[in-house]
Amino acid sequence: MSNQRLIAPSILSADFTRLGADIEMLNQSEADYIHCDIMDGVFVPNLSFGIPIISQVSKIAKKPLDVHLMIVNPDKYIQAFADSGASIITVHYEACDHLHRTVHSIKDTGAQASVCLNPHTPVHLLKDIISDLDMVLLMSVNPGFGGQTFIENTYQKVKGLRDLIDSTNSKCKIEIDGGVNYETGKKLFEAGADILVAGSFVFGSENPSETISKLKTVS
Repeated sequence: MSNQRLIAPSILSADFTRLGADIEMLNQSEADYIHCDIMDGVFVPNLSFGIPIISQVSKIAKKPLDVHLMIVNPDKYIQAFADSGASIITVHYEACDHLHRTVHSIKDTGAQASVCLNPHTPVHLLKDIISDLDMVLLMSVNPGFGGQTFIENTYQKVKGLRDLIDSTNSKCKIEIDGGVNYETGKKLFEAGADILVAGSFVFGSENPSETISKLKTVS
């Protein structure tokens, strides 16, 4: 199955003193989603932002909010994030004791359900649930901080996940987060990825909107 080429800029790297302007830039750009990294300082060694910020962003965002919960006990907050405007809610495999239940509680809110795997977690662990998922997010760096070095094994992991999706006739999309640039982006799309999350590479560039366009068509 041919993969799509979608971009989800991460607002963790935006300028929070002018977040509204950065969201408007994404609205006008070729971005497909707005990626929102939620960190609790427990599951990952960093804190970011939470439900109040998502609620504000959703008021002006014209692109779907792709909300990545890097938190313990995500079940407690699924409804609140859905109510605040999340279109896609991603939970970590490593944070869920009852993943099937968690995935279906996301779907019950009307949001799309996604599961994230940390770099050390193999894709075959999703075999029994892949058909229930709308998306799988593969971390290509260890979660918690932006601007990290890309983990090369990710390309093989994408290919393995693409094989699993195709063999089960799943409609699941593959998203990659961490170390995305033109070089890694090209190889990830070639390996079978559908969506690239890009934070510092987009917001740290001179022309973020142009960088998003180039990422979509990198060859």
